[in-house]
Amino acid sequence: MTMMEKIREYLQLSDEVVDDGEAPRVEEFLRKGKSFYEDFSLRGIRVNRVEPGFISCYFKVPLRLTDRDGNLVNGAIANLVDEVGGALVHVEGLPIFVSVDMSIAVLSKAKLGEELEITSRLLGERGGYKGTIVVVRNKMTGEIIAEGRHSMFGRQASKL
Repeated sequence: MTMMEKIREYLQLSDEVVDDGEAPRVEEFLRKGKSFYEDFSLRGIRVNRVEPGFISCYFKVPLRLTDRDGNLVNGAIANLVDEVGGALVHVEGLPIFVSVDMSIAVLSKAKLGEELEITSRLLGERGGYKGTIVVVRNKMTGEIIAEGRHSMFGRQASKL
């Protein structure tokens, strides 16, 4: 499986549950070994491009992640920074990296139904420590919605 296929598999969860704004039943995911939380927060994300040190995704703001004014909630933005940044540094066969620090600047609002482009770039790495920058922008206007820096730590692959 190529790196792009692995990242697509990680980020693109099943479309078995129709996205009608209703929360899926938890037991459906427990039986299938899926994470209810990941499906609830990431359902609908689509990977556009993967390169070494770079991921580009698209995400249409769903009703389930908006506040009463129809804006994407800040917690959902934080989750996108966490998940897309984490997918970029994940190494197959090693435990998932642990978030050490995350800093997010929310600069604008994203409304229900707007399509967002989410990009993640590797800023650098030293030992088991890696840093990414994730930018969430309105795909149509190019306006930056949020920018997040995500620092993670994980085990390195053995050189033996």
